[in-house]
Amino acid sequence: MGMIKYIKEEIQIIKERDPAIKTPLEVLLYPSFKAIVRYRIAHWLFVRKHYFLARWYSQRTVRKTGIEIHPGATIGRGLFIDHGHGVVIGETAIVGDNVTLYQGVTLGGTGKECGKRHPTVGNNVMISAGAKVLGSFTIGENSKIGAGSVVLQEVPPNSTVVGVPGRVVKQNDMKLPREEMDQVHLPDPIQKELDHLRNENLCLETELKELAGRVEALEKQLNKQG
Repeated sequence: MGMIKYIKEEIQIIKERDPAIKTPLEVLLYPSFKAIVRYRIAHWLFVRKHYFLARWYSQRTVRKTGIEIHPGATIGRGLFIDHGHGVVIGETAIVGDNVTLYQGVTLGGTGKECGKRHPTVGNNVMISAGAKVLGSFTIGENSKIGAGSVVLQEVPPNSTVVGVPGRVVKQNDMKLPREEMDQVHLPDPIQKELDHLRNENLCLETELKELAGRVEALEKQLNKQG
């Protein structure tokens, strides 16, 4: 794909996914747009083994946008980074098509791996603000990662992951529609467990009160007989 055609496609993607955009020219001001276009140039240099130039250009992009995409990363079409400050994508990360990342997302390594050190993100995945995906494993297509989650193991396709460490709390065979890419309304497994413990505690309190009432009644009966 030619660069002009690619730029037009990126402008259209950002206009479609960000309701704050009022005119196409606004897209040119977006840090995420600048970061993605400049990544393509840095990646072109990287695959031709111009490593220093690729990293130099990439680091200039970091200073200008606050978004760090290693020039060695492999990124598909339709990546959308909303706001984007603090986003980090590692060297061996692979990002599929139509992926959405929010600010503060990290696609990083654990520091203990060699070779493929960073995650592979499937098509149509949404990773919410502040989420950290660390290690060489796959996030299945059509999945959602909740805000602030720390994902350390593979995620099956069509899943919703929340928590620290990240846990799959929802999974089905239906493709996730784009309109459901909502980073707020996600299941809360911790609250669910707290609610369960609260209900168990109420049941125990009820049983203890009943038992105390029986003991008191028995004591009164024994006193009468005595």
